[in-house]
Amino acid sequence: MKTKYVKEFFFFPDIFIMSGLFFISFGFMIPNLTSVGTCIAFVIGMISYSIIEYLTHRFLFHIKTPKNAFFLKLIKRLHYDHHSSPNDLNLLFLPLWYSLPNMAIAGVAAYFMSSNLVITNAFIAGVMIFLLFYEWKHYIAHRPVKPISPWGRWMKKIHLWHHFKNENYWFGVTNPVYDWAMGTFKDQNNVEQSQTARDLEQRGKQEFEL
Repeated sequence: MKTKYVKEFFFFPDIFIMSGLFFISFGFMIPNLTSVGTCIAFVIGMISYSIIEYLTHRFLFHIKTPKNAFFLKLIKRLHYDHHSSPNDLNLLFLPLWYSLPNMAIAGVAAYFMSSNLVITNAFIAGVMIFLLFYEWKHYIAHRPVKPISPWGRWMKKIHLWHHFKNENYWFGVTNPVYDWAMGTFKDQNNVEQSQTARDLEQRGKQEFEL
């Protein structure tokens, strides 16, 4: 893989800041890495984000076109516009104004359940590292880069089906587990070509006209 793509990824402002926040959080984790509870909280954070990856992509980012102008503007920035211009780097990553408040809410919930700052920090660190993993896989899927492993090449192909074949399937970017579990993983040869895969906003307009 060319160094320029690694630099392009890590020096994109949102990724650069999130990476810095992860290293700060992980730095606080280091003295407690021998604790089983800390390691479990870290893994739970990663698993939690893997679930959120699927749920938000399917049920929030692909929500029926909102009638409220402000909410429509938010959804367009978060995802609709990405489908219209899938290779636009400025639309590829989740903006910090979305990620950080959600992470703060997750942190408050984790502290409420654990009453432990060390456990809470480990959980958030797990969330952040999986978020960065998600962003990396998403970045690779949309850049002229050939993944090193057969698994990576397969996941890239699956994500491009979501963009160019049918937006109602293949929501997982890092893995297909939840697509398999929720029935949204199909053989692409048995899926019809969607006319709205590149224009999610148009779906709502078509239904309104009907």
